[in-house]
Formats: sequence, C-alpha cells, structure tokens
Amino acid sequence: MHPDSTDTFVHVRGAAEHNLKNIDVDVPRDAMVVFTGVSGSGKSSLAFGTLYAEAQRRYFESVAPYARRLLHQVGAPHVQEITGLPPAVALQQRRGAPSSRSSVGTLTTLSNLLRMLYSRAGSYPEGARRLEAEAFSSNTASGACPECHGLGEAHDVAEDLLVPDTSLSVREGAIAAWPGAWQGKNLVRVTRTLGIEVDVPWRDLPKKQRDWLLYTDEQPRVLIDRRGEADDTTGRDYHGTFWSARKHIRHTLADTKSQMMRDKAMRFVRSVRCPACGGTGLREDALAVTFRGLSIAQTNALSFTDLAALLRPVAELTDAGAATSSAGSGEATEVAVRLCTDLVARIQVLLDLGLGYLSLGRRSTTLSPGEAQRLRIATQLRSGLFGVVYVLDEPSAGLHPADAEPLLEVLEALRRSGNSLFVVEHDLDIVRRADWVVDIGPGAGEEGGHVLYSGPVEGLEDVERSVTGKHLFGRAERVVRPQRTPKGWLHLRGITRHNLQDVSVDVPLCVLTAVTGVSGSGKSTLVTQVLAELVRRHLGQAPDDAEDDELEIDVDDATGLESFDRLVRVDQRPIGRTPRSNLATYTGLFDAVRKLYAATPEARERGYGAGRFSFNVAEGRCETCQGEGFVSVELLFLPGTYAPCPSCHGARYNAETLEIVYRGRTIADVLALTVDEAADVLADVPGAARSLVTLREVGLGYLRLGQPATELSGGEAQRIKLATELQRARRGHALYLLDEPTSGLHAADVELLLRQLHALVDAGNTVVLVEHHLDTIAGADWVIDLGPSGGDQGGRVVASGTPEQVARVEGSATAPYLASRLPVRGGAR
Repeated sequence: MHPDSTDTFVHVRGAAEHNLKNIDVDVPRDAMVVFTGVSGSGKSSLAFGTLYAEAQRRYFESVAPYARRLLHQVGAPHVQEITGLPPAVALQQRRGAPSSRSSVGTLTTLSNLLRMLYSRAGSYPEGARRLEAEAFSSNTASGACPECHGLGEAHDVAEDLLVPDTSLSVREGAIAAWPGAWQGKNLVRVTRTLGIEVDVPWRDLPKKQRDWLLYTDEQPRVLIDRRGEADDTTGRDYHGTFWSARKHIRHTLADTKSQMMRDKAMRFVRSVRCPACGGTGLREDALAVTFRGLSIAQTNALSFTDLAALLRPVAELTDAGAATSSAGSGEATEVAVRLCTDLVARIQVLLDLGLGYLSLGRRSTTLSPGEAQRLRIATQLRSGLFGVVYVLDEPSAGLHPADAEPLLEVLEALRRSGNSLFVVEHDLDIVRRADWVVDIGPGAGEEGGHVLYSGPVEGLEDVERSVTGKHLFGRAERVVRPQRTPKGWLHLRGITRHNLQDVSVDVPLCVLTAVTGVSGSGKSTLVTQVLAELVRRHLGQAPDDAEDDELEIDVDDATGLESFDRLVRVDQRPIGRTPRSNLATYTGLFDAVRKLYAATPEARERGYGAGRFSFNVAEGRCETCQGEGFVSVELLFLPGTYAPCPSCHGARYNAETLEIVYRGRTIADVLALTVDEAADVLADVPGAARSLVTLREVGLGYLRLGQPATELSGGEAQRIKLATELQRARRGHALYLLDEPTSGLHAADVELLLRQLHALVDAGNTVVLVEHHLDTIAGADWVIDLGPSGGDQGGRVVASGTPEQVARVEGSATAPYLASRLPVRGGAR
C-alpha cells in the first residue's frame, strides 16, 4: 500500500518503547511539534527512542551491509508501524566528558577552514616552505608540539608542593615528596654524606643545593657510615643511592601498580603551560605563519565576534579587487576571499545564536550542554538540508530568556527551509510558540506513557489530566514564600578568574540566592569555581574529583568564610560511569538492603554475609554475565544488541543467592522495584526508608532502584545527589552550591525540588544556585545578576538585591523578564 502523497502527518501505531503504553499518535510534518510531560513521563521515549530510532534504522537499511559495521546503530524500536516518517537528525544534550583535544573549532568544523586559510593564504617567513593544513592542527603528528604532544600542557613537580613547609630541615621531612620509613632515612643519610646540611631550615640552604635535591637526574651512589646513629650497634654500613624528589615521583608514576601510591605522587604534580609552544600545542614553524598579523593560535583565541571583524574586510573584497595567487602574502587572493567569506557566513549563525563570546580554541570540556547543542544546531543550519526531521532535546536548557529568542528564530529558519522540528521541551514559553503539542503522562514511570493530548497548543487547556496544561494556562497553584532576611555576609573582593576581572561580590548567608545572567556572563565561574574553591580550601577539603586540578583563582580579600562548616556541591555530572553504578548503590540504601537479606534465618544458616548480596562480588553474582544481567550479542552486519543473560535471565545473581527471600522477594526483585514501590516494601527498614523518602520528595519516585547510572539524565543525577545529601543528619552551617538545578525539569518537578532547597535554608543553611528559570529566580531571597553580556562583555555585577530590586535595574538583561514573574509575597522572616 503506497502512502497518500497529500498526507502531511507522521502516523505512529503501537509504540511500546520503555514505559509507552502501546500508544497511537499522529503528528504533522513541516511544523514545530513539542513533546511535553513531567520528567520520566515518556516524552523522550517517543521522540528519540521511537521516531528518531526508526528513521535511523530505515537509513541504515539503505547502507551497504559492510558499511553498517562502521556506523553506530541504535537498533529497532518497539513499535508496530510508523508511516510518513522522513529522514531524521538528532540534536541531543550530551553530558558525557568529551575529549580534552576537542574544541569549539572541531565541533563546528570551522577549524578545518581556518587551517586551510593559513596553509593557502597565510604570510610565511622568508624562505619558509608552505605547510599543509594538517600542520596547523595540534591533533596531528605533523602539527603537534613535540614536547607536550599537542596538549599545550606539561606535567611537572613544583617546589611549593614538594616542600610545603620551608621551616623544616631535610631530616625533619622538608621534602614531603620523598618516601617514608627506611627509604626516607636512607635519602637523608645519602644527602648528609654528600656534604649537604640536613639539620638547617630548608629556606636557609643555598638555592643551588635546593634545586639539586629536588630536580637533578644524577643518582650518585655513596657509602653510608652508620657510626654515631642511635642504632649503630645493629646497623651496618651500606651503599646508598640518591633520588631527587622529581626522579622519585616520576619513577613512582611510571612503575607502581598501587593506586594509592599514584594518588600520593600526583599531589606533588602540577599542570603548567608547555614552555616549548606557549600552551598552543603547535610546532614553531606553524606558529610563524600569520594571517592579518596574527598566528593561528592568536586567531583561535579570538571571540567569534572579534574573529568575524578580523575576517570580514577580506571577505568583502570583490573578485575584481582580489589579487592573483602570486601575491606576496596571499591575504588578498581569490582563495583567501572565498575561505573568509565562508568562515564569516558560518560565524554569523553563531553570533545570531548568542554565542559570540566563544572562541574556536575553547575546549569542549568547558561547554555547558546548552552551548554544545546550539553549536550543533548552527552547524546543521549551514548544511542546507530540507525535508528532514530535526529531533531536539530541550534546546532551551541552560539558556537565559534573552538567549532563547535568537534560538527560536534559528529553529524557525530550519522549519521555513522545509524541515520538521520534533522538540522535547519543558520551557513553557517555547511550548507556547509550537504549532503542535503532544503531551505524555499523566505521571512518571509506570504512571506515564499515555498520550493525553495531541493537537494545537490552545486545545491543551481543556485536558484536565494534563499537569503541563495546568502550568501552561495558569491553573497550577503557585507556592509563594515570605522573603528571608540575610543573617550575615560573605564578602569577596578583587576576584579574577576567566572573564571575572577584579570583581567584588557580597553573598548573603542563611538565604537562597540565585546567580543570573546571559550565557557566558560568568555565573558558573563565580559559583562552581571561585566560591566553591575558596570555601573548599578554607575547610581543608580535597577536590571533589581526582581529575580536578587546583584552580588558579586570584582574590584580594575574602571575609565570612569561617561561617561555613560544610561545603556541598550538587552538579549534573553522572553518578557513575558504568551500568554497575545505580541509584541504590549511590545513595547507600543498598547497604541496608544487603544487610537485611544477610540477617534472614536462611542466609545466616548458610553463612551468607552482606557481601553475598552484591552483584559486584564473585560469590553471589551470576558468573555468566558477571553480575551485569545481560550479555552482548554481536550480529555482524546488523546492530549489536544486548540480551538478558541466559543463566540468570537478567537477575544478576546466581541461583543460590536468589533462594534467599525477604517477604517473598529476592534481592533481584527489590532492585526491580521503583522508589515508590520500595518505599512501601521497606518502610520499616530505617537504613533504606530515609533514602527512599527523600528520593520521592525530589520527584524521583518513578526510577527503579537498580536503574543503571548510564540511563539517568543530568537532572536526575543531580536530584539523586541532592536526595543523598538530604538524608544525612544535618549539622552546622552548610553552603550548598547548585548549577542550574531546574534544567531538564517540568514545572511540576521544579516545585518539588524548590521545596527541598527552601527546607535546607529553613534548617539554617545557605543555598546558592546558578539559574535561568524565572519562577525560581522570582521566588529566591536574593539575586546576583552578572553581565551585561557574555565573554569579554560580561563578568561584572550588574545588579544585586531582592528579586523586586533587581527587576527595576536598567541595563540588566534579566530585569525585564523577571518583572513579569514576580509573586505577591508576605513579609520578611
């Protein structure tokens, strides 16, 4: 049966992916269709797991079997039939850690054009040969600096880390990097035998001797005379070999198999700018080539706004005005004009999306998910495709309302070009702009998966079961809290970090503060770097992540740090990198469950301890799948897939372990429960009940206890971290720092989250969050607005005060949007 050529709809029949309940739905092509619903309702399962997956599967069917093996295949979705579906492109939020070698230039492919420009039209030193484009890339063998291999950083020991206390002598342990026990005594004896004082303060030793002790590669071997030592009656003379501090650290890192030894050694290592290439990662001959007076490294460091200004004069040269290819510098040749014209046109799209503050050389690891997605959108806009379905995952995430306007214009341009837009979105302002809305619900998890409405936006108002409709049309009750008064202040003066240059900020204590501003204004730098690092150092805490370097932050003065007893950072990084990490293990509630099973009469009779009930321990897990619950199946020319383990059928445990039951359930049955279900089953288990209550309070009742960490969104991971913190006994005055906690949340879920944050403040803590969600900002006690723009045009405090005060500040990009959302509140408390 041939499809009707006049039919402009995509027809979905029997979709059952994840929690979708065998649904039927029709959505129009050549329109902006928004998929809405509470978090976990099934929006993404329909948009990405069904529609995009089926479009991708059909495309792969047209590719030669051998070529399919080289492509990442998503597998067939659980759906009976889809008709009228065009090819699809997915623009998802990727929260994984991209490579440190990846940059904005590589994401947008603009670096390829720029390297070609320098290769073909750059000004070379006299007598230098022309370089190929690859020579201008730090990721190629021909372009990478030989010293740092293109990374731009060198890792080396540093004296202030090796010798933290210069008042100590060598005998007293001044060189902290040297080993302890006998090896440490040996090095002191060797040093003394070599004629270097070991009993004077380190700072009083000649610099030449200090440098030799720390950095020499020499390893003299000397005879150690034990006479005069306290234990000389038993000690014997021996030959001892000298190791400098650097030599010892390098040897440890190269040879030890002990992670503990490696971690200790890394405490004395610091990443510094590579002295050979100045941090550019490039060879000297590539850095010698210039275009309009700048090397490629200098051009990579320009903001897109400045880069467009640099290239535009060349792009605007007419063919008549362009010189021949024999021109000395090559900067006015036809090649230069064509390349600059293309570069400026591509950069203009980025400027239209509000990304003018970014630079080509900025590492992709520093981008927010929203910035990365807008970069991919810009790349697609230049592709010139039409008749395609673009499936977007919350394109407004991480965007200030002022940045959302140009985004919508770009999306509209994609639609006008003859494409369809299927958008998963929570931002109600974007939902209002849609041509069509599909609302999934009514709840999350097993309570969701139904199509509540599919049609024009205005029709959603009549759907009583729709939580989205209540919030979209103002029927949802808004919780308004009295405004709190600060009980003290944290004063920071002269902050310098990234685009914060000599900035002073006052942060109120014992209230909820929202830090606002357009993308790139410096919000995350202030909160998650400067504020977090200063408090962390004051409390003497180790970095949250072993990969985190000590941040270089300049602050002239900081008063009020002594007010805090604890620092809690709640970010959207995954709670685990493998499927073995899950909600139950992360929160610690699984420890209580395992002890519960180990305490059953049957387990005690068999001698099973709590470890028996961990799927990571050999004695209790299924050995066929190693506790994974599934096995990988290679299908050669078809997409590889995972199938339930043939031995345990997905239970993860061996048969003997599964013979132990508690209230009729095996430990595998408990992992399969949702948080809501487990809260009833484990209500009388104190170690688990508290965790389950707090998980429900932050709106995660729909998640399964054993749900792998790799399946969780950034917003879900952040709320799990918050719930884990909330279940702990509260003590002292804690500073809670959150980076866009409402990102990826439905308005109903935002309300649940805010109740918990305000409860933390009511308990005597300070909460500071980076935020774009206007209702959250309007309900805060204090607002610090940065700007006025992004990049070099940002980094300043534009306004500071109550939401009502900030809403009246002229020149604030936040003020006009905030003014429309201010609630009518009671008095201060």
